[in-house]
Amino acid sequence: NQLALIFEKKDVAIVCGGTGLYIKALCEGLDDMPPVNPEIEQRINAEFAEKGIQWLQQQLYSVDEDFATIGEMNNPTRMLRALIFKLSVGQSISSYRTGIVKKRPFRIIKIALDLPRELLYKRINLRVDMMVQNGLIKEAEALLPFKQLKNLNTVGYAELFDYFDGRCDLTFAIEKIKQHSRNYAKRQITWFKKDHSFHWLIANDPEIVKKIEQFL
Repeated sequence: NQLALIFEKKDVAIVCGGTGLYIKALCEGLDDMPPVNPEIEQRINAEFAEKGIQWLQQQLYSVDEDFATIGEMNNPTRMLRALIFKLSVGQSISSYRTGIVKKRPFRIIKIALDLPRELLYKRINLRVDMMVQNGLIKEAEALLPFKQLKNLNTVGYAELFDYFDGRCDLTFAIEKIKQHSRNYAKRQITWFKKDHSFHWLIANDPEIVKKIEQFL
């Protein structure tokens, strides 16, 4: 409540959360790119679902050497985007990436919250338990017919899909959700630490409101 009043008084809009790439896009802008062909997109996604990542890698080495050389060749999402773009537009997606930071019509203040690792992991474990109690299992079960969709290949769903498919018991699946959530948190911290424009604060610091206000 204190922060809300401060933000309102100083005419500040707050964006909370999001992946590193989303925040980067918001703060630095996106490169202009032509649209892709939806028929090609549908066909490539279907072929990838059938033939797997090695097929995808081979296709990119064959048709887009520029991306294959400098791209993330173990990241199916990036690889699919690159292949679909190349087949749709006729040029490598790499040629459209300028790396130029766009001028934004607002001032940006980046604040990151951290916790001692032991406390952070304890809270992650507790949050997973709360999600399970609040219906995560039923939610994942309802999505089981769509488990092949890449947007559902995420922590919390993927482990429960394994449970529904009989590859593990429920206790193991829940422990894996906790483990993978902790792993993800660690990767996020590593990602954001690379951006030196962030102001890092301890989340449970009793003076945190005052410390945030000094940056506004």
